[in-house]
Amino acid sequence: MRKQLLKNQALTILAVLLSLSLILWSCSSAPTEVTPNQTHYSVQKITANQAETDTCINGRMDTGAYFRICMPDEWNGDLVLYAHGYVSPLEEVAIPESQLKLPDGTYIPAMLNDLGYAFATTSYRENGFVAAEAIEDLKDLVDLFKELYPTVNHILLVGASEGGLITTKSIEMEDDYAGGLAVCGPIGDFIKQINYVGDFRVLFDFYFPGILPGSPVQIPQEVMEHWDDIYLPAVIQAISADPDRTVELLRVAGAAFDPSDPETVGQTVAGVLWYNVFATNDLVARVGGNPYDNSTRFYHGSANDLFLNQHVRRFTADAVAITAVNHMFQTEGILDRPLVTMHTAGDPIVPFWHEQLYRQKIVSSGSAIFFNHIPVVRYGHCNFSKDEVLKAFTLLIVKVKALEEVAAPQPVTVRVARKAIRTR
Repeated sequence: MRKQLLKNQALTILAVLLSLSLILWSCSSAPTEVTPNQTHYSVQKITANQAETDTCINGRMDTGAYFRICMPDEWNGDLVLYAHGYVSPLEEVAIPESQLKLPDGTYIPAMLNDLGYAFATTSYRENGFVAAEAIEDLKDLVDLFKELYPTVNHILLVGASEGGLITTKSIEMEDDYAGGLAVCGPIGDFIKQINYVGDFRVLFDFYFPGILPGSPVQIPQEVMEHWDDIYLPAVIQAISADPDRTVELLRVAGAAFDPSDPETVGQTVAGVLWYNVFATNDLVARVGGNPYDNSTRFYHGSANDLFLNQHVRRFTADAVAITAVNHMFQTEGILDRPLVTMHTAGDPIVPFWHEQLYRQKIVSSGSAIFFNHIPVVRYGHCNFSKDEVLKAFTLLIVKVKALEEVAAPQPVTVRVARKAIRTR
């Protein structure tokens, strides 16, 4: 009876929060005109053309990172900071506009402004695997926002894909944020993520030799420059000509697709190979060597596993690269504030097993009370509906509010442990 009562109370809280459009705590008017400190920041005030109701300021930090701040008509005093996902180093540094929209086209800044929240995001100072730099750029943006709006109450960090990793590491490491929502991020084990993408390329080259020049650990510039007009069409033609071999490739690689939708086969192959093509050289340069290793891997699930394992190409990781990856991209699983994660079970880019691995870290560290995960049974990378995102965001708000009310002393102990682990 008590368990059912608590469940009903929780559902009631969620319903009330949603019906109030997530406008929490006290509300106050926010100025639409701001004059930042020009000695520290270069800012130009504009009206964003993405949404007629959004009045935003765009500018650039001294680091080179662009930023955008969008304020609602009636501000509830809270800020949502958004960490975007991976952008190819071949692209110019800019706020990735396509990543500011949900799959249904909902413009995230407008959605949050409509709920009373301020919104801010940054391009980061560079593109590519820039988790450490992104964490610093987000902190700079927090400082700027506090300078412009000193009365800010809660700062909530939300991120997707690589931004989900950045969000998770920020919640583990930094004290600026009241809580975080990390969706579809490689938060469980980044070495395993590297090996997943590398294995897919190794297996693709085995099943479809001669299609892609170079190797899983060294991508020719020509392949990146002509991916859309030469190499991607060649990939699609090859897998279309031999669907049985393609399905075997996906099975051995452990890559998700929807059996009821044949188009997802091509989406998975193209999507994972894109990351191999556009992220490999960037990662190798950042970590000082090759972090991919399949030297002892035994692949299974093929028509002839013995033949496959005898003829597939083998690579051995550089120790310095493994050390760098563990330092730069691995999560700790130690929390002292709420973190909510959400992941599609059929994610072909960042597999769902990341959530299971991260939960193991959370349980081992004793931080489970601060952690909630929402699984979504669907194919696709970061393929969430607006309602699903709002429900996950609502859960984060409930957790933040609950932590404030209990004011437990445990976070201090956890923070000390977290610092000790980071400095060993």
